[in-house]
Amino acid sequence: MSPAPQLEPILRDIRPDRQGAKRHYGVHPYFTRRSANVIRAYIKQFTEPGDSVLDPFGGSGVTAIEALLLNRHGIQNDINPLANFIASQIADTAHEDTRYIKEALSDVEAFCKADLQLIPSLSEKEVERRLADVELPENIRLPKSSDVERYYDLFSPRQLLALALLKRAINRISDPSARGALLLAWSATLGKLNKTFLSARGRLESRGGSSIFSIYRYKVAEHPVELPAWDVFRERALNVIEGKEEVLKQRKFLKRTEGWRGSFGAYCLDIAALPAALGRKVDYIFTDPPYGGHIAYLDLSVLWNHWLGFEVPLPSRENEIIVGGELRLTEEHYIQRLRGSVRLSVEMLKANRWLSIVFQHWNTRYFEAILEEASESGATLKAAVTQVGDTIWSMHKKKNKGKVLDGEMILSFVKDGKGQRSSGSASAKPTID
Repeated sequence: MSPAPQLEPILRDIRPDRQGAKRHYGVHPYFTRRSANVIRAYIKQFTEPGDSVLDPFGGSGVTAIEALLLNRHGIQNDINPLANFIASQIADTAHEDTRYIKEALSDVEAFCKADLQLIPSLSEKEVERRLADVELPENIRLPKSSDVERYYDLFSPRQLLALALLKRAINRISDPSARGALLLAWSATLGKLNKTFLSARGRLESRGGSSIFSIYRYKVAEHPVELPAWDVFRERALNVIEGKEEVLKQRKFLKRTEGWRGSFGAYCLDIAALPAALGRKVDYIFTDPPYGGHIAYLDLSVLWNHWLGFEVPLPSRENEIIVGGELRLTEEHYIQRLRGSVRLSVEMLKANRWLSIVFQHWNTRYFEAILEEASESGATLKAAVTQVGDTIWSMHKKKNKGKVLDGEMILSFVKDGKGQRSSGSASAKPTID
């Protein structure tokens, strides 16, 4: 095994190009998403083709997907099945081009477009009659912070019918990659065809987003809009195709030039279980861990996970690294788990390899927890770079400007074994070496 290369950290901020990668922007909404060009720069700096790159809090998969497209082995992990579903579908390279998705889209159009376009003209009684003939998920209870009590209350009867007809048509597709790609488009459509969708004032009705991603709860719009189901789905499907074309084009280029060595793998594990799955053989970790409250990811993903059929076991919810949520998780729970996550991340790295952690919170206890645990685990802080202009808008940030960072910091550590805790030793405050 060759020794790890001697690398220098990135010491400058990188201007984010959030909308520059269609594979991430516009395919499917998610809570937070770092700019792909920033993550690509860090992966290039700290790894070589063929190296393994892990994000233990992978979200919608930007880190692992960019690693894949840089000819690395991208490893995605998130306890949220929705996150892994989004990432895995974007990263699927089973086909050489996107014809398979376009053909499947034509099949779905032939099977259900006419029925979807008929729904607005149906009487309420006829809509109810047709709802009795389609498969719907169980009408479960929603988190207590929601404006409504039950799952079906998030939709109008017409929205429920349209989504059920679309999903039935997609489930008929035999090719798993084509079916998965269109289910991704359907899932993105689900984010618009519900009562939490807030139409942007002064713009087209279809422009806007769900309150789930801005207010972080199931808030029903004061004046819900009924968007045309087929038009929304087709637009989402075309976005999936466009994003997939980027992925396949890059793979084709690498095959022709340096040879294709990229791979993608996804895990749905608590970070405590990752070392057993991966060992201590990771070359680089870039991660943006959850920070405190305001985003209860699993509670807020019920809209998608439930209808997609993804189970979220109680232990996952109990161990989620957040403050609050339906289970009222405490800040002490959060800090303890944040520290443990840093320790486990360092543990999974090979010697002399790098870990980059995004920090974006006003609470200095969280900052200290990261620095102290990294140092005690044998990783030295080498750089702390402020990234201005790469934050995600939310109602919480708008209302609490004094308590939320205008930008974010990327902390880069090297696992050099210095400062590693020994039994009974007191920890020292870390500094930038």
